[in-house]
Amino acid sequence: MHNYFKKKFNNFVYRGIRSKGFRFFYRIFHLFKVKPNRILFASDSHSNLDGNFKFIYSELIKRDSQLDIRFMLKSSIGTKKTIKELVLLAYYIATARFIIIDDFYPMIYPLKIRSGADLIQVWHAVGAFKKFGFSRSELPGNQLYTSLYHKNYTKVVVSSQSVVKHYAEGFGISKDKIYPIGIPRTDVFFDEQYKHLKRKELLNRYPYIKNKKVILFAPTFRGNGQNSAYYPFEQLDLKLLYEKLNSEYIFFFKLHPFITTKIDIPAQYQDFFFDHFKQDINELLFITDILITDYSSVCFEFALFDKPMMFYAFDLGEYKYQRDFYFDYHSFIPGNMVRTMDEMVEKIIHGDFSKEKIKDFVDYFYDYKDGLSSKRFVEQLIIQKL
Repeated sequence: MHNYFKKKFNNFVYRGIRSKGFRFFYRIFHLFKVKPNRILFASDSHSNLDGNFKFIYSELIKRDSQLDIRFMLKSSIGTKKTIKELVLLAYYIATARFIIIDDFYPMIYPLKIRSGADLIQVWHAVGAFKKFGFSRSELPGNQLYTSLYHKNYTKVVVSSQSVVKHYAEGFGISKDKIYPIGIPRTDVFFDEQYKHLKRKELLNRYPYIKNKKVILFAPTFRGNGQNSAYYPFEQLDLKLLYEKLNSEYIFFFKLHPFITTKIDIPAQYQDFFFDHFKQDINELLFITDILITDYSSVCFEFALFDKPMMFYAFDLGEYKYQRDFYFDYHSFIPGNMVRTMDEMVEKIIHGDFSKEKIKDFVDYFYDYKDGLSSKRFVEQLIIQKL
């Protein structure tokens, strides 16, 4: 009992330091000038230099060795920062000319970004599909316009002019702060040499896919967020998939990183089903022949390969009620929707994918198809401002 109350007290003290203490130090560090060459990469979604961060950083170091680049990266919002890390974070945010984040970052939203500094959001998703942020204000249990979330971004990077209005609405900011210059991490999808080498590398890593076609099953999570995320595995008929498809295909699972429960693959099916929960989903796309998803934004990236997609939306009505979409789901998706496993298998066997929808989909959601989004980001949002 003593340890229980001690833990509760320590958590209470930590929360106080994390909120009021952090904001206090941030104000104190306003005594220091903003450093014109300092760039801070901050994330509460991953602890490594991944995704957009990786490509922006690579482009930066090609340009200027005099840049003062700092990193504050954690694997999740629930991962505690030490007191030292909280103080350092407050100092770097207060003194950085450019603060770059790539996802929801709650600690920064109560702060007023200093004059002469930029808070740049390079959102983890491409395009606009399911509603997020303030676009969900009218939906059950979601944030009101009085929330401070997202509203202090000075710049947001998106993939096309077509989605500017949706990001402005979702983040509660004006359209002039949205820059449709392309998503840095998508650059590799336009690089034919990189695509060839990456595919070769992955084929060597996974030799069991030789002479097989790869189906990648990559759905989004259900639930209200990171702490309650799950996937209803009872909607999957592994026996049916195995019996109907194993002679021609290999089946990869890549669940949303919020889903911590792993799928249980029976021993008799383990030469067909493989759970790639640790693998970067963008890498898996290079060896994927058919993507099966539901409401995940992975469809935007995979569309660049001009390969078949299928949308297993057994709970569309419920999901639409809880989350909703920026577009009519049926006309939006660049492939066929199925509601049952039998329907899914039937369409795979007969090659019925409605692949003709993909080109218009890509044209709408990508203004640039040149693989130079990282270059535009660094030149237009960083170098020109130094």
